[in-house]
Amino acid sequence: MENKYSEYMDFLLVETMKYKATDLHLCAGSKPLMRTNSRLVEIPSTEKMTPDIINNIIEEYLDENKYKTLLDNKVIDFSYSKRNLGRFRCNIYKQRGTYAIAIRTLPLEIPEFSELGLPDVLKSFTEKTKGLILISGATGSGKSTTLASIIDLINKNYNYHIITIEDPVEYLHRHQKSMVTQREIGDDALSFADALKSALREDPDVIMVGEMRDIETIQIALTAAETGHLVLSTLHTSGAVKSIDRIIDAFPNVQQNQIKSQLSTVLEGVVSQQLIPRKDSNGLVLATEVLVVNPAIRNLIREGKHYQINSLIQTGSISGMHSLEKNLSNLCKQGIIDVDEARLKAHDVQLFNEYMSLK
Repeated sequence: MENKYSEYMDFLLVETMKYKATDLHLCAGSKPLMRTNSRLVEIPSTEKMTPDIINNIIEEYLDENKYKTLLDNKVIDFSYSKRNLGRFRCNIYKQRGTYAIAIRTLPLEIPEFSELGLPDVLKSFTEKTKGLILISGATGSGKSTTLASIIDLINKNYNYHIITIEDPVEYLHRHQKSMVTQREIGDDALSFADALKSALREDPDVIMVGEMRDIETIQIALTAAETGHLVLSTLHTSGAVKSIDRIIDAFPNVQQNQIKSQLSTVLEGVVSQQLIPRKDSNGLVLATEVLVVNPAIRNLIREGKHYQINSLIQTGSISGMHSLEKNLSNLCKQGIIDVDEARLKAHDVQLFNEYMSLK
């Protein structure tokens, strides 16, 4: 029988889903807040949370091992499912001596590729049999959803063994044409690097790494891509070129030439994305920048001339490339997003203004 704290959490999660909010925040001294259209608002008919309420919720949701991890590390990530409601990615963390909870909502069903507003060129990435595909963007920009949708597309169309390595597992993939095995850091593996090492001995065709967090994970991912596997992963960067910089800069100077050479060989594409509030306040829309790696771009990566790649993105529309600024200006011209909002999101405001001035 559920106690009053699990009933209260169910109420909060139902409200969060009802308002199509992306996140729920619980913090002592504040009413429960949900993020709708990128803005935090109070959940109606709720009172301020107290440390005791939050502690009781945590004790209800964590088993003994997870509770010990929280006490030891002051933070824990885990996933949680509620029948007929959805899946949730939860983060419990310490702040000012008390615990707070951040919960991301995840649909029970993996969104169809066509529903997300992703560029069609991403479909061609799923046809690759080896190499590295990167999805980059800030926290909350929909990277995990994009990855899940790409994996779902591969799952439906190819007879592969797909391994996902996640912290925590977010979307549950059913076996379709492919067999999909999903490993969660903590429960199924010690770390991304450990899981990735063992994945290479598990006869994979496709490996999805939830996040390339450290130098060891990046190194193994590059090697996996080099040795005949398709590797998909995410980076917390804004812009395709900054994603390349992030990988190279993760390594000491003495290794960087080798990494540039390796990356220039294995990188197939980068999609950088942001979620932007719609002009009509009815949800969010995806804005992207797409880099499709060709011989000219491979040379620039190898030679360390990354700063020249942006101009190739701007002129590479025939290959499916586009800059963020081009995509933002198109969304503005279609009346989907506000010009001022788009200008705030642009990496190069001058370039955005130039696209806006074109008919």
